[in-house]
Order: sequence, then C-alpha cells, then structure tokens
Amino acid sequence: MTILHTHEVWNDLEADGALRDRGREIPGTVIERPRVRPAAARRSAPLRPGGAPVRHRGTGVLVSRASHRRRPITPATTVLLALIAGVITIWLGLVAQSGGVVGTDAEIPGRLAVVQVHTGESLQQVAQRVAPDAPVGEVVDRIRELNELESVTLAAGQTLIAPVA
Repeated sequence: MTILHTHEVWNDLEADGALRDRGREIPGTVIERPRVRPAAARRSAPLRPGGAPVRHRGTGVLVSRASHRRRPITPATTVLLALIAGVITIWLGLVAQSGGVVGTDAEIPGRLAVVQVHTGESLQQVAQRVAPDAPVGEVVDRIRELNELESVTLAAGQTLIAPVA
C-alpha cells in the first residue's frame, strides 16, 4: 500500500473504508479503520459549554507527600510546657521586682520635702522627678506610706510629702 497523504483525518473515512479527499474518492486506496477502544476506556466529551473557562485538576502547587496527621499532645508534654511557662513567669517577676536594673545599691533619700503634682503626672513620674537616682518602686511605696494614699491616682496641684535627693 502507498501513502498518498501525510495528513489523514479519520472522519473522512466512509463506511466502506475508502479515503475521500474533499469529497472525491481517491481510487485504489483502502484504509483500515482504527480499532475502537471500549466505551469505558474512551474519554467522554467535554462537560463544559463552548466559551466556558477551563477547569484544572488541582491547584498546580506542589504538596509534600509526607504524612500530615497531627500527633497527639501527651500529658508529659503538657506538664513540661507548664513548667517552662512557670519558670519564665517567676523570672519576669524577679526582674520586675528589682526595678529592671539588677545590682543597684541606691537607697531612698532620707530628706523629706513637700512637692506639688504637675498636670497629667503619675506617682511614678513624681518619684522619678524628686529622687532620680533611687529605685522608682521603693520611692513610690515610701510616698504612698508618708501620705497614706490608698490608690496611685493623683490630682493636678495636689501636695505630697516625698523623699528628695
């Protein structure tokens, strides 16, 4: 058999197996039809109408094939995490108690004076203003003790007895 065309379209085959080119039968050419696959193996017609967007399988993002199941948290892990959180909390409490500066041996001044609170000033700001070299927390406690203050709120113009340097 000779090949007459390199481009063959199977839809051009007629039932008798003759090849037709633009409606004309080419004499002496008979081509076998290809074997038809079973219906289950054939691809079905596209399910989308013309002009509809193309659907892709998957997202196109590579994903690890490793197991992604979550491991349960054991009671031992819970206890360990609680102990670590407790140690951190105690450490932060000690740092806050020392005034943030470790190793300062500054003392509260022994001299007392009457000071006036400025507008918008807090008790900590007053303590820093009157005794800048002393630990702020201890000066605040001494001011509250000397003035018998129940809270740390102050009013503008209020007079206080405070240790001064």
